Amino acid sequence: MRDVAIIGIGHTKFGRASKTSLELFSEAALQAVDDAGVDLKDIEALFQGAALPGFEEGQVTPAAFSAAELNLGGGSIPATRYEGACASASIAIREAAEWVASGQCDMVMAGGVEKALLMGTLFATRIFAMACHAPTEGPAGLTFPGVFAMAARRYSKNYDIPLDKLREQMALVSVKNHKHGALNPLAQFYKKMGDLKVEDVINSKLVADPLTVLDCCPFSDGAAAIVLCAAEEARKYTDDPVYILGTGQGSGGALSKMKDLTKPDSRIKSARMAFKHAGLRPSDIDVLELHDCFTIAELIALESMGFFEWGEAAEATTEGQTESGGKIPVNMSGGLIGKGHPIGATGASQVYWIVKQMRGEAAKGNQIDPVPEYGMTDTLGGDFGTLCHIILGRGK
Repeated sequence: MRDVAIIGIGHTKFGRASKTSLELFSEAALQAVDDAGVDLKDIEALFQGAALPGFEEGQVTPAAFSAAELNLGGGSIPATRYEGACASASIAIREAAEWVASGQCDMVMAGGVEKALLMGTLFATRIFAMACHAPTEGPAGLTFPGVFAMAARRYSKNYDIPLDKLREQMALVSVKNHKHGALNPLAQFYKKMGDLKVEDVINSKLVADPLTVLDCCPFSDGAAAIVLCAAEEARKYTDDPVYILGTGQGSGGALSKMKDLTKPDSRIKSARMAFKHAGLRPSDIDVLELHDCFTIAELIALESMGFFEWGEAAEATTEGQTESGGKIPVNMSGGLIGKGHPIGATGASQVYWIVKQMRGEAAKGNQIDPVPEYGMTDTLGGDFGTLCHIILGRGK
Protein backbone atom coordinates (compact mmCIF):
# COMPACT_ATOMS: atom_id res chain seq x y z
CA MET A 1 0.00 0.00 0.00
CA ARG A 2 1.28 3.46 -0.95
CA ASP A 3 1.23 6.59 1.16
CA VAL A 4 -1.36 9.22 0.17
CA ALA A 5 -1.18 13.02 0.08
CA ILE A 6 -3.66 15.86 -0.26
CA ILE A 7 -2.47 18.34 -2.88
CA GLY A 8 -5.52 20.52 -3.48
CA ILE A 9 -8.51 21.81 -1.50
CA GLY A 10 -11.71 23.74 -2.23
CA HIS A 11 -14.57 25.06 -0.08
CA THR A 12 -17.68 27.14 -0.73
CA LYS A 13 -19.22 29.65 1.64
CA PHE A 14 -21.50 27.85 4.09
CA GLY A 15 -25.01 29.12 4.78
CA ARG A 16 -28.02 29.62 2.52
CA ALA A 17 -26.99 29.11 -1.11
CA SER A 18 -28.88 30.10 -4.24
CA LYS A 19 -26.84 27.61 -6.29
CA THR A 20 -27.83 23.99 -6.91
CA SER A 21 -25.91 21.11 -5.34
CA LEU A 22 -24.28 20.46 -8.69
CA GLU A 23 -23.13 24.07 -8.89
CA LEU A 24 -21.92 24.10 -5.28
CA PHE A 25 -19.83 20.97 -5.67
CA SER A 26 -18.46 22.19 -9.00
CA GLU A 27 -17.34 25.42 -7.32
CA ALA A 28 -15.43 23.51 -4.62
CA ALA A 29 -14.04 21.01 -7.15
CA LEU A 30 -12.71 23.71 -9.47
CA GLN A 31 -11.02 25.41 -6.53
CA ALA A 32 -9.42 22.11 -5.52
CA VAL A 33 -7.95 21.29 -8.94
CA ASP A 34 -6.75 24.86 -9.34
CA ASP A 35 -5.13 24.72 -5.89
CA ALA A 36 -3.44 21.43 -6.83
CA GLY A 37 -2.26 22.79 -10.18
CA VAL A 38 -3.75 19.85 -12.07
CA ASP A 39 -6.34 19.48 -14.81
CA LEU A 40 -9.84 18.07 -14.51
CA LYS A 41 -8.81 15.36 -16.97
CA ASP A 42 -6.17 14.16 -14.47
CA ILE A 43 -8.84 13.02 -11.99
CA GLU A 44 -9.40 9.26 -12.26
CA ALA A 45 -12.31 8.79 -9.83
CA LEU A 46 -14.78 10.83 -7.79
CA PHE A 47 -15.88 10.00 -4.24
CA GLN A 48 -18.72 12.30 -3.19
CA GLY A 49 -20.54 12.48 0.14
CA ALA A 50 -24.20 13.49 -0.06
CA ALA A 51 -26.62 12.43 2.64
CA LEU A 52 -30.09 13.57 1.61
CA PRO A 53 -30.09 14.78 -2.01
CA GLY A 54 -33.24 12.84 -2.87
CA PHE A 55 -35.24 14.84 -0.33
CA GLU A 56 -33.58 18.14 -1.25
CA GLU A 57 -33.60 18.24 -5.03
CA GLY A 58 -35.03 14.86 -5.97
CA GLN A 59 -31.59 13.69 -7.10
CA VAL A 60 -30.08 10.46 -5.76
CA THR A 61 -27.08 10.03 -8.10
CA PRO A 62 -25.25 13.35 -7.67
CA ALA A 63 -21.72 11.97 -7.99
CA ALA A 64 -22.26 10.72 -11.53
CA PHE A 65 -23.70 14.03 -12.66
CA SER A 66 -20.92 15.99 -10.94
CA ALA A 67 -18.29 13.93 -12.74
CA ALA A 68 -20.09 14.40 -16.05
CA GLU A 69 -20.64 18.13 -15.60
CA LEU A 70 -16.97 18.67 -14.74
CA ASN A 71 -15.83 16.20 -17.44
CA LEU A 72 -13.53 14.61 -14.89
CA GLY A 73 -10.93 12.36 -16.42
CA GLY A 74 -12.24 13.22 -19.85
CA GLY A 75 -15.51 11.41 -19.12
CA SER A 76 -16.90 8.11 -17.77
CA ILE A 77 -14.73 7.75 -14.67
CA PRO A 78 -15.91 5.86 -11.55
CA ALA A 79 -18.10 8.29 -9.59
CA THR A 80 -19.77 7.13 -6.40
CA ARG A 81 -22.04 8.77 -3.85
CA TYR A 82 -21.27 7.90 -0.22
CA GLU A 83 -23.94 8.07 2.46
CA GLY A 84 -23.11 7.88 6.14
CA ALA A 85 -25.42 10.65 7.36
CA CYS A 86 -23.23 13.50 8.63
CA ALA A 87 -20.06 11.41 8.13
CA SER A 88 -20.70 10.95 4.40
CA ALA A 89 -17.77 13.05 3.14
CA SER A 90 -15.32 11.58 5.66
CA ILE A 91 -16.20 8.08 4.48
CA ALA A 92 -15.77 9.25 0.89
CA ILE A 93 -12.30 10.61 1.68
CA ARG A 94 -11.34 7.45 3.53
CA GLU A 95 -12.38 5.32 0.54
CA ALA A 96 -10.60 7.63 -1.88
CA ALA A 97 -7.39 7.30 0.10
CA GLU A 98 -7.68 3.51 -0.01
CA TRP A 99 -8.05 3.55 -3.80
CA VAL A 100 -4.90 5.63 -4.18
CA ALA A 101 -3.00 3.62 -1.57
CA SER A 102 -3.86 0.37 -3.33
CA GLY A 103 -2.63 1.64 -6.70
CA GLN A 104 -6.08 1.44 -8.29
CA CYS A 105 -5.80 5.17 -9.09
CA ASP A 106 -3.02 7.74 -8.96
CA MET A 107 -5.11 10.89 -8.55
CA VAL A 108 -8.69 11.21 -7.32
CA MET A 109 -11.15 13.76 -6.00
CA ALA A 110 -13.20 13.40 -2.82
CA GLY A 111 -15.58 15.69 -1.01
CA GLY A 112 -19.22 16.34 -0.31
CA VAL A 113 -22.22 18.60 -0.80
CA GLU A 114 -25.61 19.31 0.78
CA LYS A 115 -28.57 21.66 0.32
CA ALA A 116 -30.28 21.13 3.66
CA LEU A 117 -31.85 24.59 3.91
CA LEU A 118 -33.94 23.86 0.83
CA MET A 119 -36.10 21.53 2.95
CA GLY A 120 -37.09 24.04 5.62
CA THR A 121 -36.74 23.46 9.36
CA LEU A 122 -39.70 21.13 10.03
CA PHE A 123 -39.15 18.86 7.03
CA ALA A 124 -35.37 18.84 7.50
CA THR A 125 -35.73 17.89 11.17
CA ARG A 126 -37.93 14.95 10.20
CA ILE A 127 -35.64 13.84 7.38
CA PHE A 128 -32.50 14.16 9.51
CA ALA A 129 -34.18 11.91 12.09
CA MET A 130 -34.24 9.11 9.50
CA ALA A 131 -30.61 8.55 10.50
CA CYS A 132 -31.90 7.43 13.91
CA HIS A 133 -33.02 3.82 14.41
CA ALA A 134 -36.43 3.86 12.73
CA PRO A 135 -38.10 0.87 14.46
CA THR A 136 -37.37 1.97 18.04
CA GLU A 137 -36.44 5.64 18.05
CA GLY A 138 -38.93 6.84 15.44
CA PRO A 139 -42.05 5.79 17.41
CA ALA A 140 -40.58 7.52 20.49
CA GLY A 141 -40.46 10.79 18.53
CA LEU A 142 -36.69 11.13 18.89
CA THR A 143 -34.83 13.69 16.80
CA PHE A 144 -31.16 14.55 17.21
CA PRO A 145 -31.68 17.37 19.74
CA GLY A 146 -33.57 14.89 21.90
CA VAL A 147 -30.81 12.31 21.66
CA PHE A 148 -28.13 14.77 22.75
CA ALA A 149 -30.35 16.26 25.44
CA MET A 150 -30.50 12.75 26.92
CA ALA A 151 -26.73 12.47 26.55
CA ALA A 152 -26.26 15.74 28.46
CA ARG A 153 -28.41 14.48 31.32
CA ARG A 154 -26.53 11.19 31.41
CA TYR A 155 -23.22 13.08 31.48
CA SER A 156 -24.48 15.17 34.39
CA LYS A 157 -25.51 12.05 36.31
CA ASN A 158 -22.42 9.99 35.46
CA TYR A 159 -19.98 12.56 36.78
CA ASP A 160 -22.11 14.13 39.49
CA ILE A 161 -22.05 17.53 37.81
CA PRO A 162 -25.11 19.64 38.69
CA LEU A 163 -27.10 20.28 35.52
CA ASP A 164 -26.92 24.06 35.98
CA LYS A 165 -23.13 23.88 36.14
CA LEU A 166 -22.96 21.59 33.12
CA ARG A 167 -25.18 24.03 31.23
CA GLU A 168 -22.58 26.75 31.76
CA GLN A 169 -19.74 24.46 30.71
CA MET A 170 -21.61 23.40 27.57
CA ALA A 171 -22.36 27.03 26.77
CA LEU A 172 -18.62 27.74 26.70
CA VAL A 173 -18.33 25.34 23.76
CA SER A 174 -20.83 27.49 21.84
CA VAL A 175 -19.07 30.71 22.87
CA LYS A 176 -15.70 29.36 21.71
CA ASN A 177 -16.93 27.97 18.40
CA HIS A 178 -19.01 31.02 17.53
CA LYS A 179 -15.99 33.20 18.29
CA HIS A 180 -13.91 31.32 15.72
CA GLY A 181 -16.77 31.05 13.23
CA ALA A 182 -17.13 34.83 13.32
CA LEU A 183 -13.50 35.10 12.13
CA ASN A 184 -13.87 32.57 9.31
CA PRO A 185 -14.90 34.19 5.98
CA LEU A 186 -16.39 30.91 4.71
CA ALA A 187 -18.42 30.26 7.87
CA GLN A 188 -22.19 30.55 8.04
CA PHE A 189 -21.90 32.94 11.00
CA TYR A 190 -18.96 34.99 9.74
CA LYS A 191 -18.91 38.34 11.57
CA LYS A 192 -21.86 37.19 13.70
CA MET A 193 -22.06 36.19 17.36
CA GLY A 194 -18.34 36.52 17.91
CA ASP A 195 -18.95 38.21 21.25
CA LEU A 196 -21.49 35.66 22.50
CA LYS A 197 -21.69 35.19 26.29
CA VAL A 198 -22.57 32.16 28.38
CA GLU A 199 -25.86 33.70 29.47
CA ASP A 200 -26.78 34.34 25.83
CA VAL A 201 -26.51 30.63 25.11
CA ILE A 202 -28.40 29.54 28.23
CA ASN A 203 -31.19 32.06 27.72
CA SER A 204 -31.74 31.39 24.01
CA LYS A 205 -34.80 29.46 22.86
CA LEU A 206 -35.16 26.01 24.47
CA VAL A 207 -35.00 23.17 21.95
CA ALA A 208 -34.72 19.97 24.03
CA ASP A 209 -34.04 20.48 27.71
CA PRO A 210 -31.28 21.28 28.59
CA LEU A 211 -30.23 22.24 25.03
CA THR A 212 -31.11 25.67 23.67
CA VAL A 213 -30.90 26.81 20.07
CA LEU A 214 -27.35 28.15 20.60
CA ASP A 215 -26.27 24.72 21.83
CA CYS A 216 -27.16 23.38 18.38
CA CYS A 217 -25.49 23.60 14.98
CA PRO A 218 -27.55 25.13 12.15
CA PHE A 219 -28.97 23.68 8.95
CA SER A 220 -26.61 24.67 6.12
CA ASP A 221 -25.86 24.52 2.40
CA GLY A 222 -22.35 24.09 1.07
CA ALA A 223 -19.65 21.92 -0.48
CA ALA A 224 -15.98 21.04 -0.03
CA ALA A 225 -13.57 19.01 -2.14
CA ILE A 226 -9.98 17.75 -2.03
CA VAL A 227 -7.57 16.23 -4.55
CA LEU A 228 -5.48 13.25 -3.44
CA CYS A 229 -2.55 11.54 -5.09
CA ALA A 230 0.22 9.07 -4.34
CA ALA A 231 2.60 10.62 -1.80
CA GLU A 232 5.70 10.04 -3.94
CA GLU A 233 4.17 12.26 -6.63
CA ALA A 234 2.87 15.01 -4.35
CA ARG A 235 5.79 17.43 -4.56
CA LYS A 236 5.41 17.59 -8.32
CA TYR A 237 2.28 19.61 -7.65
CA THR A 238 2.78 21.44 -4.36
CA ASP A 239 5.48 22.49 -1.92
CA ASP A 240 3.08 21.89 0.97
CA PRO A 241 1.51 18.43 0.67
CA VAL A 242 -0.42 17.14 3.66
CA TYR A 243 -0.36 13.41 4.18
CA ILE A 244 -3.11 11.06 5.32
CA LEU A 245 -1.41 9.16 8.11
CA GLY A 246 -4.30 7.16 9.50
CA THR A 247 -8.04 6.62 9.23
CA GLY A 248 -10.65 4.83 11.28
CA GLN A 249 -14.31 3.97 10.96
CA GLY A 250 -16.85 2.47 13.34
CA SER A 251 -20.55 1.69 13.37
CA GLY A 252 -23.21 1.50 16.07
CA GLY A 253 -26.72 0.21 16.48
CA ALA A 254 -29.91 1.35 18.17
CA LEU A 255 -29.59 3.63 21.19
CA SER A 256 -31.65 1.13 23.18
CA LYS A 257 -28.70 -1.26 22.99
CA MET A 258 -26.08 1.28 24.07
CA LYS A 259 -24.83 0.97 27.63
CA ASP A 260 -23.99 4.67 27.94
CA LEU A 261 -24.73 7.52 25.53
CA THR A 262 -21.59 9.32 26.71
CA LYS A 263 -19.28 6.41 25.80
CA PRO A 264 -20.18 5.34 22.25
CA ASP A 265 -18.19 2.28 21.18
CA SER A 266 -18.35 3.33 17.52
CA ARG A 267 -16.42 6.53 18.21
CA ILE A 268 -13.98 4.94 20.64
CA LYS A 269 -13.06 2.13 18.25
CA SER A 270 -12.87 4.35 15.17
CA ALA A 271 -10.52 6.80 16.90
CA ARG A 272 -8.32 3.98 18.19
CA MET A 273 -8.16 2.51 14.70
CA ALA A 274 -6.98 5.84 13.28
CA PHE A 275 -4.34 6.31 15.99
CA LYS A 276 -3.05 2.76 15.49
CA HIS A 277 -2.91 3.23 11.72
CA ALA A 278 -0.98 6.49 12.12
CA GLY A 279 1.28 5.23 14.89
CA LEU A 280 0.30 8.24 17.01
CA ARG A 281 -1.46 9.03 20.29
CA PRO A 282 -3.89 11.78 21.30
CA SER A 283 -0.99 13.69 22.87
CA ASP A 284 0.65 13.95 19.42
CA ILE A 285 -2.26 15.83 17.84
CA ASP A 286 -1.82 19.60 17.60
CA VAL A 287 -5.23 20.67 16.28
CA LEU A 288 -8.61 18.97 16.07
CA GLU A 289 -11.77 19.50 14.05
CA LEU A 290 -14.53 17.49 15.68
CA HIS A 291 -18.25 16.97 15.27
CA ASP A 292 -19.87 19.53 17.59
CA CYS A 293 -23.41 19.04 16.29
CA PHE A 294 -24.43 20.02 19.85
CA THR A 295 -22.31 21.46 22.63
CA ILE A 296 -22.47 18.26 24.69
CA ALA A 297 -21.27 16.35 21.60
CA GLU A 298 -17.91 18.14 21.73
CA LEU A 299 -17.35 17.04 25.32
CA ILE A 300 -18.34 13.44 24.58
CA ALA A 301 -16.08 13.33 21.52
CA LEU A 302 -13.03 14.65 23.37
CA GLU A 303 -13.31 11.93 25.99
CA SER A 304 -14.17 9.12 23.58
CA MET A 305 -11.11 9.94 21.47
CA GLY A 306 -8.82 9.95 24.49
CA PHE A 307 -7.92 13.65 24.72
CA PHE A 308 -9.34 13.84 28.24
CA GLU A 309 -10.28 11.26 30.85
CA TRP A 310 -13.95 10.38 31.32
CA GLY A 311 -15.83 13.27 32.90
CA GLU A 312 -12.97 15.77 32.52
CA ALA A 313 -13.75 17.48 29.20
CA ALA A 314 -16.36 19.84 30.65
CA GLU A 315 -13.94 21.26 33.22
CA ALA A 316 -11.10 21.28 30.68
CA THR A 317 -13.24 23.44 28.40
CA THR A 318 -13.91 25.81 31.28
CA GLU A 319 -10.15 26.08 31.85
CA GLY A 320 -9.52 26.98 28.19
CA GLN A 321 -7.70 23.75 27.34
CA THR A 322 -9.57 23.47 24.03
CA GLU A 323 -8.69 26.99 22.91
CA SER A 324 -5.70 28.09 20.85
CA GLY A 325 -2.69 27.75 23.12
CA GLY A 326 -4.43 25.11 25.22
CA LYS A 327 -3.80 21.38 25.48
CA ILE A 328 -5.71 20.63 22.26
CA PRO A 329 -7.16 23.48 20.15
CA VAL A 330 -10.60 22.34 18.97
CA ASN A 331 -12.69 23.64 16.07
CA MET A 332 -10.60 26.68 15.20
CA SER A 333 -12.72 26.94 12.03
CA GLY A 334 -15.83 27.51 14.14
CA GLY A 335 -16.85 23.87 14.03
CA LEU A 336 -20.34 22.85 13.01
CA ILE A 337 -21.83 25.36 15.46
CA GLY A 338 -20.00 28.42 14.16
CA LYS A 339 -19.06 27.38 10.62
CA GLY A 340 -22.22 25.51 9.63
CA HIS A 341 -23.16 21.92 8.91
CA PRO A 342 -24.10 20.95 5.34
CA ILE A 343 -24.14 17.33 6.39
CA GLY A 344 -22.81 15.65 3.23
CA ALA A 345 -19.93 18.16 3.07
CA THR A 346 -18.92 18.45 6.73
CA GLY A 347 -16.20 15.79 6.78
CA ALA A 348 -14.48 17.33 3.76
CA SER A 349 -14.79 20.77 5.32
CA GLN A 350 -13.04 19.50 8.45
CA VAL A 351 -10.16 18.13 6.35
CA TYR A 352 -10.01 21.41 4.41
CA TRP A 353 -9.51 23.42 7.60
CA ILE A 354 -6.88 21.07 9.00
CA VAL A 355 -4.95 21.43 5.73
CA LYS A 356 -5.30 25.23 5.96
CA GLN A 357 -3.91 25.09 9.51
CA MET A 358 -0.94 22.99 8.33
CA ARG A 359 -0.22 25.47 5.57
CA GLY A 360 -0.43 28.38 7.99
CA GLU A 361 -3.36 29.77 6.01
CA ALA A 362 -6.22 29.67 8.51
CA ALA A 363 -8.14 32.90 9.19
CA LYS A 364 -6.47 35.54 11.34
CA GLY A 365 -7.24 34.77 14.96
CA ASN A 366 -7.89 31.09 14.18
CA GLN A 367 -4.41 30.00 13.04
CA ILE A 368 -2.46 27.86 15.49
CA ASP A 369 1.06 29.04 16.33
CA PRO A 370 3.37 27.31 15.67
CA VAL A 371 1.96 25.72 12.54
CA PRO A 372 0.67 22.29 13.61
CA GLU A 373 2.52 19.13 12.65
CA TYR A 374 -0.39 16.74 13.18
CA GLY A 375 -4.14 17.32 12.91
CA MET A 376 -7.22 15.15 13.19
CA THR A 377 -10.87 15.14 12.17
CA ASP A 378 -13.82 13.44 13.88
CA THR A 379 -17.14 13.06 12.06
CA LEU A 380 -20.32 11.58 13.51
CA GLY A 381 -23.13 10.19 11.36
CA GLY A 382 -26.55 9.64 12.90
CA ASP A 383 -26.78 9.06 16.64
CA PHE A 384 -23.40 7.29 16.84
CA GLY A 385 -24.37 5.03 13.90
CA THR A 386 -21.34 5.92 11.74
CA LEU A 387 -18.05 7.39 12.96
CA CYS A 388 -15.01 8.29 10.90
CA HIS A 389 -11.63 9.69 11.89
CA ILE A 390 -8.79 10.99 9.72
CA ILE A 391 -5.30 11.88 10.96
CA LEU A 392 -3.19 14.22 8.84
CA GLY A 393 0.47 15.23 9.01
CA ARG A 394 2.86 17.67 7.33
CA GLY A 395 6.12 15.77 7.38
CA LYS A 396 6.96 12.79 5.21
